[in-house]
Amino acid sequence: MLKMTDTVKNMLKELTGQEGDYDGAFNIRTDGQSAGRQSTAAIRIELKPNGAGLDIHIAPGTHRDKVHIPVVMTESGLKEVVYNDFHIGEGADVTIVAGCGIHNCGARDSEHDGIHRFWLAKNASVKYVEKHVGSGDGKGKRILNPVTEVYMEENSTMEMEMVQIRGVDDTERTTTAELAANAKLIVRERLMTHNNQRAISTYSVKLNGEGSSADVVSRSVARDDSFQKFDAKLLGNAPCTGHTECDSIIMDHGRILAVPGLEANDVDAALVHEAAIGKIAGEQLIKLMTLGLTEQEAEEQIINGFLK
Repeated sequence: MLKMTDTVKNMLKELTGQEGDYDGAFNIRTDGQSAGRQSTAAIRIELKPNGAGLDIHIAPGTHRDKVHIPVVMTESGLKEVVYNDFHIGEGADVTIVAGCGIHNCGARDSEHDGIHRFWLAKNASVKYVEKHVGSGDGKGKRILNPVTEVYMEENSTMEMEMVQIRGVDDTERTTTAELAANAKLIVRERLMTHNNQRAISTYSVKLNGEGSSADVVSRSVARDDSFQKFDAKLLGNAPCTGHTECDSIIMDHGRILAVPGLEANDVDAALVHEAAIGKIAGEQLIKLMTLGLTEQEAEEQIINGFLK
């Protein structure tokens, strides 16, 4: 593994929760190159022939294993596009920890576009954790445009935890999924924007198989002059169940747009969308302030609890 700066180490810890050496399978990418890679008997990580990403193979029957594939960028002006393909074998159970951190102290924009594609075989189960953070005092933007494609065979399960709570100036997050019979997709998005940041989240889920289900929930906070858009579309092409929800807090001069999309192409497709956008309730602030907190401290407590 390449020697890392303290900035890279700290950002990796924030992205993955890991400190020090990584156990099991991992690939760490820093400033456009691999800083370390390791495969195991159950998880094989291979560099694509063109060098523009990875092929990750999870062996059938893998039991409660984990793989880390974080990315960190610290060079101002660096822009990259990376394609990572995940092939999850039949009956495998795996946690995949990804995410990207950009530390930009320069005047030029830094951008990482990660395209992740998942193929889940029958009865496979995946927990996917993707966290995005930005830091640095430079004027250059921190830009992240993740694309996630999910293809699920019968009885497979995918749980996605998508988190972005600070420092990313501009992001367009696009997620698509296609579900076969009895496949189950769960998405939990947590997002906070501030200053003049912009965040667009787009989901398109095709429920193609009988008994398939999707539950897509976003919780977000828009502060200062930031803008957010949550665009979620469910297509029920078979007897299925689907639910999307946008629950947002708006502060200062922030703007939030929720765009529901439900398309039922089968008489037994049951699809629901919920959306709620509002400010922090005054009685919540007053209650916490009576306990000795300032108004700002009370706001932070409420937001932290909301996004937890």
